[in-house]
Amino acid sequence: MTEGTKKDFRFCRETRVIQTHRIFPFHANSHGSLFGGELMKQLDDCASISAQRFSRVGNVTASVDSLNFLKPLLVDDSVCIETFVSGAGKSSIEIFAKVIGENLRSGERYLAATCFMTFVAIKNFDGNEFSLPSIVAETNEEKFICRDYEKRRIARIETRKLQAEFDKNITIKMPW
Repeated sequence: MTEGTKKDFRFCRETRVIQTHRIFPFHANSHGSLFGGELMKQLDDCASISAQRFSRVGNVTASVDSLNFLKPLLVDDSVCIETFVSGAGKSSIEIFAKVIGENLRSGERYLAATCFMTFVAIKNFDGNEFSLPSIVAETNEEKFICRDYEKRRIARIETRKLQAEFDKNITIKMPW
């Protein structure tokens, strides 16, 4: 590929980001497990890098489509977040995230959460148009996750329609 030639696809592995953090007491709630909001912050950070690696243009978080907390992440464990692009449309980028906890004393690893997030690619700062590449899954896990992208995309479109109707009925006036 010559300089300036744009690839019209990316492999999931090219968008993969892995971040590992230790869970300290100041990250925890009163139950001794990681605050959900702290995990969401870490997920957004990790997923934004996957989106940028994929698109190579600016992007913003549009939604957290599904965040499933499966097992608590405890103080003194580590939290490992792995993200990669699992589908893309004209300007939207779906990111899959898996969260793996590890008891650092015993070495036991466990699936703590899974998540789908959507980012929206925006025009480059120079104003030039862009087009998103397609995503190519290689491993069995990637193929399994990417397989249902279109179903999730259609569900998100329907959810946005319902959200628009909901928003019309929410007041922002002060009650006094």
